[in-house]
Amino acid sequence: MTFNRKIVIKSPVKGSPRVQAKLLELARRRPSALLGGVLGAGLLLGFGASVAIGAVHDARLSAKVEQQQRELAQVRQQAQAEVNALAARLGELQAQATRLNALGERLTQVGRLEDGEFDFNEPVGIGGGDEPAQDMPVGELKQEMGRLQKQLSGSGQQLGVLEALLFDHQLEQNAVPSRMPIRNTYITSGFGGRADPFKGGASNHKGIDFHARVGDPVLAVADGVVSYSGVRGGYGNVVEIEHGNGYMTRYAHNSRLTVRAGDLVRAGQELAKAGSSGRSTGAHVHFEVWQNGRVMNPRKFLGDGGNTPVGRRGRA
Repeated sequence: MTFNRKIVIKSPVKGSPRVQAKLLELARRRPSALLGGVLGAGLLLGFGASVAIGAVHDARLSAKVEQQQRELAQVRQQAQAEVNALAARLGELQAQATRLNALGERLTQVGRLEDGEFDFNEPVGIGGGDEPAQDMPVGELKQEMGRLQKQLSGSGQQLGVLEALLFDHQLEQNAVPSRMPIRNTYITSGFGGRADPFKGGASNHKGIDFHARVGDPVLAVADGVVSYSGVRGGYGNVVEIEHGNGYMTRYAHNSRLTVRAGDLVRAGQELAKAGSSGRSTGAHVHFEVWQNGRVMNPRKFLGDGGNTPVGRRGRA
């Protein structure tokens, strides 16, 4: 191949005359080889430039990814903090709900509600139509939980007041005679006029006599304080209890006394052992009820919540 033009390479760098001569000789003899070398050098420079540009782009992309990861970690940390705060608020609400359930169960017992009328362990039935559900924002959820906490707090205070009132009412009820002074028994002599068992003729019986065996436990018919425990004339071994509200009960003809004056007793607590001390024809329990200094017929005070003052008041 013959070229009409000569290729002249000028270099601003001063080199060796021998190197320059060799380059001129190569250009005259093999111009295509020199052109290929120049093109190859250009390609190498272009490839190097592209690699450098790609490296810069990769570095920028890597930095952007790291920034996004940091932002995502910060968002996750904030979200977890909000979840922890909601979990703490939920724990407070659960504690308040548990307290209200326990208080409600106590009120059902004190109020003598029927079994199953209020079951605080059973889920409450709720429902609705075909309304679509929507996502609730965190802020709105916090507001709803705050309102619920205020409602639970208010309900707890109201139930606390109601509990105090019912407790006072229960104490008042427990202080009224309302049960039998001995278990598994029957009446052997009623209240009022009867024939005197010793002298004959008419006499006024101030109480009711119950059949008993010697040693059977004699029980308090209501809460109160023992005002007397000892021997008293024809009553023999007797226990007297002051219940408040003007009520006093008397348990006579016992074989042995198990309480002393000043003792606090509860309804159903043992007071003595049945017997036949004093003016008695055999083992039995003589029971009297007094109100404001007047003897009362004990029959209307007998029973556990039946036809008694306590039972009637409890159902009112």
